[in-house]
Amino acid sequence: MALHPYDLFDVRSLLSEEERAVQDTVARFTDERVIPIIGDAFDQGRFPKELVPEIAELGLLGSSLPEQYGCADLNAVSYGLICQELERGDSGIRSFVSVQSSLCMYPIYAYGSEEQRMRWLPGMAKGEIIGCFGLTEPHGGSDPANMKTNAKRDGGDWILNGSKMWITNGNLADIAIVWAQTEDGIQGFVVEKGMPGFAAQEIKHKMSLRASVTSSLFFDNVRVPDANRLPNVKGLKGPLGCLTQARYGITWGPIGAAIACLDEVLGYTKERILFNRPVAATQSAQIKMAEMARRITLAQLLVVQLGRLKDAGNMQPTQVSLAKWNNCRMAIDIARECRDLLGGAGITTEHGAIRHALNLESVITYEGTETVHQLVVGRELTGINAF
Repeated sequence: MALHPYDLFDVRSLLSEEERAVQDTVARFTDERVIPIIGDAFDQGRFPKELVPEIAELGLLGSSLPEQYGCADLNAVSYGLICQELERGDSGIRSFVSVQSSLCMYPIYAYGSEEQRMRWLPGMAKGEIIGCFGLTEPHGGSDPANMKTNAKRDGGDWILNGSKMWITNGNLADIAIVWAQTEDGIQGFVVEKGMPGFAAQEIKHKMSLRASVTSSLFFDNVRVPDANRLPNVKGLKGPLGCLTQARYGITWGPIGAAIACLDEVLGYTKERILFNRPVAATQSAQIKMAEMARRITLAQLLVVQLGRLKDAGNMQPTQVSLAKWNNCRMAIDIARECRDLLGGAGITTEHGAIRHALNLESVITYEGTETVHQLVVGRELTGINAF
């Protein structure tokens, strides 16, 4: 039997029937609804928000959370497959789902009160309430402890001042999960659109994640009721716990981007004739594509094991760092190599490789740069913090 070109080790056989069904459903959505429009959306710098109701209808928002909040209660591997198939379409679509699910719905579920869960999660699962996550600040994102945004008690309220930057969904959002310094350590607040003093400004001139909304957030004496404070966490473990959830999804997403690029060049190099033969018939092209398949296969095996560890409750942040580092590097290298194999045509968004390569410049940077994740692994190996 011929092996599947994007699954040489039959990783799909390691999935349960439910996990395969999830993958197939999201793959069909990506093929039918995302891929036909995403090149134009990227060109226009437009997030295709018309897809949000369909994404919600498929149960992709907060997919790992319990059914009582309107969510699908899927396991971690299923969530990973959702991220992989969405990013096969575009990193911007996967980023939207990651932020809504892992960075906004998760902290409300994990750190919020039951009243807060019932107030926001069902509407977020339906895509009726969009969230964003405010942690990174203009002076830098790799040192969140150096946070300048602050919240001070004023009777039964909090007065919030500061700013956040590089915030996915910022101008789309109805609520923002904002982390701020208080006299009692870092705490999280649900800031609602329309609160006086709260403003979002979209960041323009991006060459990456163009089919995604990225914003700066500003807080000028924003009065936030204590009912909007997440009561069940204090300190950096709150936002870092959210980032671990999101990074887990990011370990899967770039595999989809890499598969999309390999799929494109496999077809293109068979059709493009140079020196009286298809490019695919040359040793150099075959070696390059074989290398891509090798790296995709290793990444696939890595994330399935990571997902099984997560579902068993045994996943460690260092393991997530290793997988994000490996898989983002894998995908960006493959996207660039595929752009080269496409020749001059590869610089246009009529092909996907340049779009994926540009998007992955953000993915390899956000939620922990490659260097940060290398140092996390180095600290695990040596016991010495070199940050």
